[in-house]
Amino acid sequence: MRVRLNRWNTLRNQMLVGFLFVMMIILVVVGVVTFDSVSRLLKNNAEKHIQQTAIQANGRLEAVLSQIDSLTTQVATDQYVQGLLLNERNGKQATFSERQRLLTSIKIVQTYADGITSVEMYSSENRRLFPLDGSNLDKKISLEWIVKARESKGRIVWVGIDPMEPDTVLAIRSISLMDQWFMPGGYLLVRMDREVFKISESLSGEAGKETMLVIGQNYTLIAANDERFAAVNIKPLIEADERWVSIGKEKYMLVKQQSDVTGWTFLILTPVSAITDGISVLRTAILVSAGIGSLLFIVLSFLMSTIITRPIFKLIKTMRSARLGGLKPIATQISSTIEINELNHTYNQMVEHMNELIKLVYEKEIIQSRTELKALQAQIHPHFLFNTLEALYWALQEKQEEELAEYVVAMADLFRYTITGPNKEEWVTLEDELEHIERYLLIMKMRMGERMTWSISSPSAYASVKMPKLLIQPLVENAILHGIESKIEAGSVSVTVSLADDNMHLVVTVEDDGKGIDEEMLRTIVTALHTGTIPSAKGSGMGIFNVQQRLKLYYGGVTGLEQPGLTIRSGNHGGTAVSLRLPIQTGEN
Repeated sequence: MRVRLNRWNTLRNQMLVGFLFVMMIILVVVGVVTFDSVSRLLKNNAEKHIQQTAIQANGRLEAVLSQIDSLTTQVATDQYVQGLLLNERNGKQATFSERQRLLTSIKIVQTYADGITSVEMYSSENRRLFPLDGSNLDKKISLEWIVKARESKGRIVWVGIDPMEPDTVLAIRSISLMDQWFMPGGYLLVRMDREVFKISESLSGEAGKETMLVIGQNYTLIAANDERFAAVNIKPLIEADERWVSIGKEKYMLVKQQSDVTGWTFLILTPVSAITDGISVLRTAILVSAGIGSLLFIVLSFLMSTIITRPIFKLIKTMRSARLGGLKPIATQISSTIEINELNHTYNQMVEHMNELIKLVYEKEIIQSRTELKALQAQIHPHFLFNTLEALYWALQEKQEEELAEYVVAMADLFRYTITGPNKEEWVTLEDELEHIERYLLIMKMRMGERMTWSISSPSAYASVKMPKLLIQPLVENAILHGIESKIEAGSVSVTVSLADDNMHLVVTVEDDGKGIDEEMLRTIVTALHTGTIPSAKGSGMGIFNVQQRLKLYYGGVTGLEQPGLTIRSGNHGGTAVSLRLPIQTGEN
């Protein structure tokens, strides 16, 4: 069993499994983050849309009620009505003909307002004046509402459903006598059809998805566009603080809006299933994209691993045959890859040299071969990396891969700039440092593609200003890692060099348009810069802290550099800018 497993433990299979593992992690992370972000966005947009729908529906009802309020005000202030009620209050009861003439004043309410079933007028003693027949006011409505109407001092009071006529809604208004210091002179009792309060069409344009309820005093259901909710307990919905409620087995998004005219509550219940329709489509799209991407990545990974490992397998086969037949040179050209050919050539030299040593003495040859092997291992040096990248560059140019060749050259120059011996090239010119930043951004552009744009701006007059090496790169890395990579959409990084106000320093500003730094984290970083305390958490300003420490090390307090050497501007609304000051005349001794 172990032998079978070892057969599959090849370099190609390891590369294939590694590529697939990384790809799966990326797909899972991107899929989860995308799904969570978009689903949260859909739910928030749905809530805002439904809230706007509630305001619109409530405004429509309030417009109708405000019209009734205006019409009843017109009746209450009518000169004939005022005179008749004044006589009633003074003990002179209205005659049959006088009461009949009230029709002219009262009928305007039913004429200009929709849904009015009846309008009744009573004296201050609750005696019915219009219509001509019928019982007194205290037989039609409870004393509690009569008292509230009197205390409202002429404002209309919406009672709710009429217990005697459940299909109507009652409203009462106290009529104040303007010639008697606005003393109560009578009452207007208005009945409206409950259908007026029912919103039959969907204001959101998606009929049937939301349920609209109008709730009156004491949790009374005034109107509902879905009769299934007539038997639902309304009180928990009114008192609920959550925006998600469950009714039966269905979960709803709850939006409440209170009317300033009636004091009633307008509810909109939208099924969560209707809100998440788009999320299910998104989930399917993510799964399909992940499946297609995985299939393509498997094929491409297999091809790439085969291309990389095939020359190595050929070389192994050749070396194995040489081992069985003695130390013999092998064919020089077995691959078009420069690295494999170089390895082949090295092997041939080693075989030739070892054959010569074997002729002298066997033990001496063994010792010598081990010494040479150690010497070969000791030859690993950054120059090998530079030469390899340059060789890869010429190979790519021969295959007309000019764009990839440029990236290889940029990477080689970046390594050559970065990797140097101890105490060499500690100080460089501003021009060299910015060229290094440009190469670094070019390589990052290759990885991020259209998600990142960048720019570098510097006056040519300050190109020869001396500065410590690799001082700007940590700031650019922070801008990309914490600013651009955390955004879903594209972002930009800019490096700007300008002259300070004192004409003695240059200000280098690295700015990104990412999500910014929250206030707590910004305070932590600024405190660390001032106190010199090393941040304890990863991603809490370690790169910025190192730059600050290098500024203090190279310049100290002699150059007049402002403390702290770095300035950070950021906010929750997005964007971060980090600036550092460099003395123009200070440099390497």
